[in-house]
Amino acid sequence: MSAGATGVGSLPGGDAREAAKTVTGSFEDFPYLAELPARGPGADMIGRSLGLLVDMYAHVEPSGWRISDRPGRDSKRARSWLGEDLDALEEFTQGYTGRLKVQAVGPWTLAAALELHGGEALLQDAGACRDLAGSLAEGLREHLADVRKRIPGAEVVLQLDEPSLTAVLLGRVRSASGYRTYRAVDRQVVEGTLRDVFAVHDGEVVVHSCAPEVPFGLLRRAGATGISFDFSLLTEREDDTIGEAVEGGTKLFAGVVPGTDAPLSDPGGSVMGVRKLWRRLGLAPGTLAESVVVTPSCGLAGASPAYARAVQAHCVRAARSLADNPE
Repeated sequence: MSAGATGVGSLPGGDAREAAKTVTGSFEDFPYLAELPARGPGADMIGRSLGLLVDMYAHVEPSGWRISDRPGRDSKRARSWLGEDLDALEEFTQGYTGRLKVQAVGPWTLAAALELHGGEALLQDAGACRDLAGSLAEGLREHLADVRKRIPGAEVVLQLDEPSLTAVLLGRVRSASGYRTYRAVDRQVVEGTLRDVFAVHDGEVVVHSCAPEVPFGLLRRAGATGISFDFSLLTEREDDTIGEAVEGGTKLFAGVVPGTDAPLSDPGGSVMGVRKLWRRLGLAPGTLAESVVVTPSCGLAGASPAYARAVQAHCVRAARSLADNPE
């Protein structure tokens, strides 16, 4: 059984049908709901996820997204684009059965990106962080129900994007002025909040971060069944944590191919590092295909359309190479 390949989330361009056609054509066994940030505010990953919130609203300021008292143009636009993307995916997945991935930004990256009325990050207000996580959980529950209704044969995989998570844990998120950083959030609070949000979905929950020092242990304790990361940022210091994760049944979504235009090696070469990691950890080569999903290292919004198509096809061939020649 091959765990296969999928994408991370974003694609270049602004045509929802074209994106759905590319994704379902490339990843026949594990498509995902594409995000098209080039359309503008509300199609970006933060804006799109703020559009999912229940009884919480945001609008765009020159500095970024800021909390609002009522729904405005920006959050309506985010909802409308999400609807368009779901319509397109539904059209190209008629009769589909199998895994299907949807992405949203996780509570901590959202708290680091969303501004309070005064311009500081919501992250500094513990009560507001709790409200945000609760609102996001409610919105995700509705979104997942909608996806299941539209594509009844799908085994929905929920991916939460948390690129700021490490910065939140280490007190590295910068204030609005840029002169100071917000206090680190207690690890147990971070873990508990993630656990509550993960609990809205009874299927696979994957957390994606293309930042260094992904907190594998914390994410597993919070209940993530898979962790998606930029493979090139791993260091040998993380070997033990990764070995424990694999032995505990966590799936690794290994981002092995650059997310922006770069020469592509042969598919086998792209997963050479994964094979080496397995040997270093002393894991059985036979477990590779079921433990690893091959992806680009990050979203493809910054890539050319031709490269984005090539990379997705390349990931599928690389995953096949892992399954066929795990040694």
